[in-house]
Amino acid sequence: MNFTLRIPLNTNAEQHARLAQLQSAFAGVCNALAPTVQQTKVWNRVALHHLKYKALREQFPDMGSQMVCNAIYSVSRTCRTVFQHPSSPFNLARLGDKLLPLLKFSDNCPVYFDRHTLSVNKGQLSMYTLDGRLRFALALSAENEADFVTKKLREIVLSRRPDGMFELVFQFGVEPADSLAQSKMSTDSEFPEYVVVEEAQ
Repeated sequence: MNFTLRIPLNTNAEQHARLAQLQSAFAGVCNALAPTVQQTKVWNRVALHHLKYKALREQFPDMGSQMVCNAIYSVSRTCRTVFQHPSSPFNLARLGDKLLPLLKFSDNCPVYFDRHTLSVNKGQLSMYTLDGRLRFALALSAENEADFVTKKLREIVLSRRPDGMFELVFQFGVEPADSLAQSKMSTDSEFPEYVVVEEAQ
């Protein structure tokens, strides 16, 4: 069974600025990778990693190796929705031999984490930023605390809510999170607000 746990982060001004900086830098890595997808029509995560990981690490030395991997995952995941979902106007079957559109990620795009860059232990959250780790005390129920030990954690996403507050979303379950996102698009077929799809001229 799949379920989602949402945790708002009560940040002070400095912490908020550090998370915003990370979010902007993460978008920068995604945008550096997007032209490769457009030119090669490759968005498989492993293939993209082989194509661009080394160059991205050199271009963004402050980002950290695992966060570069997470940005590659983000681009791959978004491309699957844009270019493979049956409801997408940019589905590869509709585009045929045309040049792919270019995806542009805004500075408020979600940041993907993993067990190397974010951890939860005994009500304490530790997460990677460009200036070292941030730590927060979380008011978790005993059941939620146990979920991090006993359940399969599929995805960790940091996003900014409309009110400006940062929020972490933990996706637990057996079905890959990107599969859930693709099936959801069949009912609300709009792309995420943080992605602009620029059609090739």
